[in-house]
Amino acid sequence: MTKPVVLIAEELSPATVEALGPDFEVRYCDGADRAELLPALADVDAVLIRSATQIDAEALSAAKRLKVVARAGVGLDNVDVAAATAAGVMVVNAPQSNIVSAAELAIGLLIAVARNIAPASAALRGGAWKRSKYSGVELQDKVLGVVGLGRIGVLVAQRLSGFGMRVIAYDPYVQPARAAQLGVRLVSLDELLAESDFITVHLPKTAETIGLIGEDALHKVKPSVRIINAARGGIVDEAALASALTDGRVAGAGLDVYAKEPCTDSPLFAFEQVVAVPHLGASTDEAQEKAGISVARSVRLALAGELVPDAVNVQGGVIAEDVKPGLPLAERLGRIFSALAGGVAVRIDVEVRGEIAVHDVSVLELAALKGVFCDVVEESVSYVNAPLIAKERGVEVALTTSEESPDHRNLLTVRGTLPDGEVVSVSGTLVGPRRTEKLVEINGFDVDLLPTEHMAFFRYHDRPGVVGAVGKLLGDAGINIAGMQVSRDSRGGHALMALTVDSAVPGPTMSGIVAAIGAHSGRAVDLEA
Repeated sequence: MTKPVVLIAEELSPATVEALGPDFEVRYCDGADRAELLPALADVDAVLIRSATQIDAEALSAAKRLKVVARAGVGLDNVDVAAATAAGVMVVNAPQSNIVSAAELAIGLLIAVARNIAPASAALRGGAWKRSKYSGVELQDKVLGVVGLGRIGVLVAQRLSGFGMRVIAYDPYVQPARAAQLGVRLVSLDELLAESDFITVHLPKTAETIGLIGEDALHKVKPSVRIINAARGGIVDEAALASALTDGRVAGAGLDVYAKEPCTDSPLFAFEQVVAVPHLGASTDEAQEKAGISVARSVRLALAGELVPDAVNVQGGVIAEDVKPGLPLAERLGRIFSALAGGVAVRIDVEVRGEIAVHDVSVLELAALKGVFCDVVEESVSYVNAPLIAKERGVEVALTTSEESPDHRNLLTVRGTLPDGEVVSVSGTLVGPRRTEKLVEINGFDVDLLPTEHMAFFRYHDRPGVVGAVGKLLGDAGINIAGMQVSRDSRGGHALMALTVDSAVPGPTMSGIVAAIGAHSGRAVDLEA
């Protein structure tokens, strides 16, 4: 019997091959060399890669037998997941491989900053014995503020509570009961900034989180605060942090990530009280080995036809052809829902109506949940772990289907109920022979809008002058409007303004517009990457 062929396209740990076992023919190539990679893919069943190998549409086309792409790590920037799904190729990664390493690095940075370890070591190596200059602070009885209570944030909170720290957290997508189970008190961002002695960031990088710890936030903290960012560069505004350190409004910082990488020159590097390292979060022997072993096991499961917990998509062959085009739309609706909701829902309903409902559409529920959480949690979200993330955060999920859809051949809706009873909804459909995505409903208002990378939505009382005011404020901010629609429930009643714009709308600009037009709410949506 012929053994399945597994191609290892980059250097992986020996434990990876051991985890594959003897049931496979293992081949090797240099995945970074396209001339070597493409012919090597021709007759393989699975390919294992890291970050240097590009598995794009061309590579997938060359791989006629390919069933699994396995990325030994978290990021999937080098894999065209949509093309793989369309080709019926499963994509797996190792989303849990580095969370302990990332959490431990954040803690290491925090302790190093608290005790001035880096500058004291540098001084001693330079021949200076400066005990009094580098006196630090204890962690016991200090307040730790965790910004983002996902898996890594939870690990940091649990470990530092063992140091006798009192832990508070800001995460609008976590239920208070879930935080209480962890011994963590949920607070607003302003409360966290004001109370914390140490702040550690564990958020995904989105339009909403870029610059979250910026000039305004850094005027609300204690002058003794120390700030750690081992999550994503840009969440902590580096220029604002440098200014705060210069003014004595922040006592120190520990950084592993930067707005632009590689980063070898920054004003922050001039401060002795800043510990800066070159994105080492996943750089441990254990994390790299865990990643290789994890994807090797996933390959074994996938080729045996069994459930693969770390699959980021699903095998295209088990999805009805009429359902496949709805997957990107369902995920996009989920992302828009989260941006509009701005916080955790206690219940999410995914509704599928029309001709498509004759098929098994449960995968659309998974795609919608993936979209709901992908911009909310720091860890990688897949079709497989999205329901688990919902359960962990106390979110009830339900799928309803109906073959009846009066206005559209097919209609997908993501509707959520927030803790205060408010209902947020977004609906979309696919139109024309190209199955073009279109938004048709936002929070009960009818719209007819092509979703774009950058959008903004405002709810307000219908009255003259609002459109002009919004246009002027966006123009003053250098943001070009690509399209605008206004929908209202009655003349002079409630109205929704939906805009597509050429670039992301910053938080201060959104706040300025909301104040200027007296809006009930204003939400920016950034679907880039």
